[in-house]
Order: sequence, then C-alpha cells, then structure tokens
Amino acid sequence: MKKKYFLYTLSLFLFGWLSNAQNGYKISISLKNCPDTLAYLTYYQFDKNLLKDTCTSIKNGKIIFEGKSKLQKGIYTLVSQQKSIYFDFFVDENSQNLEIETEYGQNLVKNLTSNSKTQNNFFDYIRFIGKQGVELQEYKSKVNPKTKQDSLLVLDKQKSLEKDLLDIEEKFILANKGTYIADVVNLKTERILKNVPMLSNGKKDSIAEFNYYKKHYWDNVDFKDDATVRNPFFNIKIKKYFDQVVYVHPDSVTVEIDKMLDKTITGSLINKILIGYFTHNYETSKIMGFDKIFIHMAEKYFKTGKANGIYNDESIVGKIIKRAEKLKPIAIGSKAPELYLIKAQDIEQVNKMGFDKANTSEELTNLYYKNQDAVSKLFYKLSDVVADYTVLAFWDVDCGHCQKEIPKLVDEYHKLQKKGVDIKVLSVYTLFETDKYQKYIIDHKLDWINTYDGIHFNNVVEKYDVYSTPVFYLLDKNKIIKAKRFGVDQLEKLIEVLAKEK
Repeated sequence: MKKKYFLYTLSLFLFGWLSNAQNGYKISISLKNCPDTLAYLTYYQFDKNLLKDTCTSIKNGKIIFEGKSKLQKGIYTLVSQQKSIYFDFFVDENSQNLEIETEYGQNLVKNLTSNSKTQNNFFDYIRFIGKQGVELQEYKSKVNPKTKQDSLLVLDKQKSLEKDLLDIEEKFILANKGTYIADVVNLKTERILKNVPMLSNGKKDSIAEFNYYKKHYWDNVDFKDDATVRNPFFNIKIKKYFDQVVYVHPDSVTVEIDKMLDKTITGSLINKILIGYFTHNYETSKIMGFDKIFIHMAEKYFKTGKANGIYNDESIVGKIIKRAEKLKPIAIGSKAPELYLIKAQDIEQVNKMGFDKANTSEELTNLYYKNQDAVSKLFYKLSDVVADYTVLAFWDVDCGHCQKEIPKLVDEYHKLQKKGVDIKVLSVYTLFETDKYQKYIIDHKLDWINTYDGIHFNNVVEKYDVYSTPVFYLLDKNKIIKAKRFGVDQLEKLIEVLAKEK
C-alpha cells in the first residue's frame, strides 16, 4: 500500500515538474564581472519597451528570470540596474529555457553566446550591424563630409555597406526560414529592385524602383501574428511607410490604413495597437487636412465597435467619436458652417440692447427674443461675403501670436488685391472686450470685414475648433473649405495652387 502511495505521489510530482517545464520559462544569463545587484527583463511592443521580469539577486554575474507561464514570442532586452540596455535577444516557443553567456564591458556584444544555434546566428547578425556602424564612422573621420566631393564619397560608402547588409539579411532569412527571428529580420530588410531598367536618357527608371519598393514593402509580414509588434522594427517600418512611401494625401492614407487593418484579426493585439496608433497620429497630425483620416478612424472603427477594448477607459471612445463629430463639418472639402455675426460698426447698437451686460445663457436668450427683429437686421452672415476667396480669420486682440500675424495678414491681403486676386477677409474677434477691439481696428487700419459674435449666437470657438488663436480658414467662392490652420506666409502659395486647380 505504501509503495503504491509513493509511486502515485512520485507520478504527481513528475507530472507537475513536466507541466511547469513545458509551460514556464527560464532565462539564465551569465554576465561575468557584472556590477549590478539587480537587472530587468523587458520586451518591445510597437513603440514601447515594457517590463516583464526582475532579477533581484545577482550572484557572481548570474542573472535568472523565471516564470510559470511561457514568454510570448518577441525581442527581449537585458536592462541594467541603471536602466541602460545591455543587449537584445529573442524568445520563441523553442527558446523558453535559454542560456546566454558574455562579459561586462567593451566586449559584451562581441562575446555573446547561447545554447541556441539560432540565437547565436542572431548575435552574429547584431555584431555585423555594429561592425558596419563602426566602419562608417571611421570612414567619416578620414574625410571631410562638409565638402561636396567627400559627402558623395560618404554616401557611396553608406550605399556599399547597405548592400552588404542586405546580402547578409537575405542569407540570414533563408538560413533561418520558418523561425520567429527570421520574420523579425525580414521586417527590417529593405526591398530593393536589383536590376533597375534604364530609360532612353541613360538614367535609371526611378519610378520602376519606387513601384517595386512599395509593392514588396510588406512581403512576408504576418499581420495576424501578435508577435509581429513585439520587436523594435515594426514601429519604424510603419512610420516610414506612411511618412515616405504612401502618397501624402488623406484619401490615399485612409485606403492604406484600411488595407492594413483588413489583414489583422479584429480584437487582436496588433489590430488594437494599429487602430490606436493611427487614430492618435492623425488626430494630432500637423499636416493640413489630415484630421480627415482621424474622422475616418472614428467613424469606421470606433462608432462601429471594431475598436472595442483598445482603451481601459471606455469613456475615451466616446471622446474620440465626439471629437470626430466636431471636426467633420470643418474638414477640408466641407462647406463652411454658416456664421451670424455682428459688424464692429454695430457694436453700440448691440450694447444698447444689453447683450454686453448679460451673464447667463438664460439672460442672453431672453434678450435675443426681446430684440429678435432688430438683431436679425444686424446679422452679417458668412454667406453674405461675395469673393473668389475668403479668409476666415479668428483672433484675439491680446493674443501675442495674433499681434504678429494680423498685421502680416493685412499686408498680404493688400498685396493680393493689388495683384488682382478677388479676396476678402472676414475677421472674427473671438472675445467681447469691444473697446479694445475697436481701438485695434482703428490703430492698425483693418480695412476688411470686422465682426464678432456679439449676440453669443454662434459659439465660434466650438463651431470652428478655435482652441487657440489665430486660426485661419481659406474658402472658395462657394464657401468650401480649401485650407485651414495655415500661416499667413502660406496664403499666396495656397491661392496659386487653387487657381491652377480651377
């Protein structure tokens, strides 16, 4: 009976041990002469480096990270006590029990070895990249990059090194085909057309080069595998694609985003990260008109529930949708929302009605209905402006930037008029200190259409998203928004482009 009980207990122990061995991980790193008493295990996730584990008892350079659940596929990093990176390595389903050896100091990367052949191949690849960097720096130190001839020599040297790297990467991917690390290096590898056709003028066909580059940019990249985002190259590759490869136009970018997200699994990590990245990136984009992409993201992914689970705080989803709804009526290509304004010359009449003294929305409403007929006669509407081009200028007398830009706009306005451009400026003062406003108009000879929201009828700040001043919109004769949030020095060029479009 005791023998049977012993065997039963032993079998349970062995089952538990085997189960932990199969499901857990153990990363053993021997870092000779390591001065640290603790170290961190981190991993890449798109544009972040996240903490996975901490070793709090380093003895004789022996660093051990251990856990009961398997590590997810990805590029991991040994980080020092001072939060600096020692080196990167990869983990996949075949390297959950990994041993790495090296020594602290200048030869750290040079002496990296592992119990995994594929890991050693990756270390060789890292060493090759480092060697190339040193070689390029040494070459630069021997020439003078400031001279045209030497800068061309440096460029030739760089191209030669890049070609060598491409050859190494292609061999690495082929030799390690089917492994996670081959997929990672594939992400970094550039797609170069090797036999570029020549044009009749003897020059290379750059269009053919670009078309090949764009067509093959995402070759063999698995958008259904979440491990794709757990390396330092994916974020860089995404950014480069949308900054340098895709045609810089909101419609083109939108098409490419949708094509990419269609390759992912809805609700997967990579799907959530990309939706979050594109939404934030184009909401905050400085490129004129790219808020149209943000609006698209809100409508296609957040309104439909396809973006559920991206944020821990679900109220963020509501804020994104609300922000998009606010921006949609004032997107480039939309008809500018109507405005009912009061001209500066009619300020006294409005003040006599008591609007300058009203403190609550109820008081304003009562005053409006009491004086509705008189107010209606005073309203000057945006649609009343008749011109080929209308500059809608929202500004504030006390705004420091406005004090620089408004005088420049006056000069630009007069210059364009002298050139025969049919242009008008509808100036909208965003506050209600009318004495200051009237004085500024006189002092600076603002001979355009000067208005303000004297009846508090429009809420121009919300309607036209004027969260800071000045804000300029350029409208065509049909009051279609053609440009917005531009600098005065861009106005003439914008009108030239619009004239060519016509």
